[in-house]
Amino acid sequence: MSRGTLEILQPPGWTRPSGYSNGIIAQGRQIYVAGQVGWSTTGRFPSTLAPQVKQALENICIVLAQAGAHAEHVVRLTWYVTSRDEYYAERKEIGVAYRAVMGSHYPAMTVVEVSALMETQAKVEIEATAVIPESG
Repeated sequence: MSRGTLEILQPPGWTRPSGYSNGIIAQGRQIYVAGQVGWSTTGRFPSTLAPQVKQALENICIVLAQAGAHAEHVVRLTWYVTSRDEYYAERKEIGVAYRAVMGSHYPAMTVVEVSALMETQAKVEIEATAVIPESG
């Protein structure tokens, strides 16, 4: 399956994952975005996880825009959440927040529970890798 210049890897016989891809092939300029937390430009955090996810993804897109990239250029996301239980409890709202920013683009993803993040009010930190296709 291909999305423009990105090729989604779906091994034969594997159940298609929901909300992410098993792998992606991409060629072009690579962008590595440091972990972004769900704070606003004024340093304020929403109190629940789903709005923090939305803001963290928006922050990633703001960084990507500096290189002329967009959400559809993301090939990998790594999420660090402080509560697996909260993640599962807010899955529906997280899905809505994700699609509001990323649309129906589902790169390779990993979600890991951690005991804490450096910003004490942060419930999630997301790092991204993106590839801007080569022209020509």
